[in-house]
Amino acid sequence: MENITIKQAQQRVDEWINTHGVRYFSELTNMVILTEEVGEVARIISREYGEQSFKKKEKDKKLSDELADVLFVLICLANQTGVDLEKAFERNMEKKTKRDHKRHKENKKLKK
Repeated sequence: MENITIKQAQQRVDEWINTHGVRYFSELTNMVILTEEVGEVARIISREYGEQSFKKKEKDKKLSDELADVLFVLICLANQTGVDLEKAFERNMEKKTKRDHKRHKENKKLKK
């Protein structure tokens, strides 16, 4: 499969919703779903990298699948609220670069 841009991902999600779904869920519903999906990511991280252990029924859960679920719902929210994620991402990276270009390198807590 070929790499896709963020804009293309937004278009694919929109096409999928319009082809396979009835409509977008409300923004509030999608926010709750996003929170649920992030919780599933947290559950895997806490078991894979933290001190908790997996239950037998959780063994088949994959971090990649859960992160993709988060991305899908995030794109749904962006689409239905008119956010161009590519442009927003570029603006955010510029902001972080201006604000933090020295901050982390000078943070004594991050030194080895």
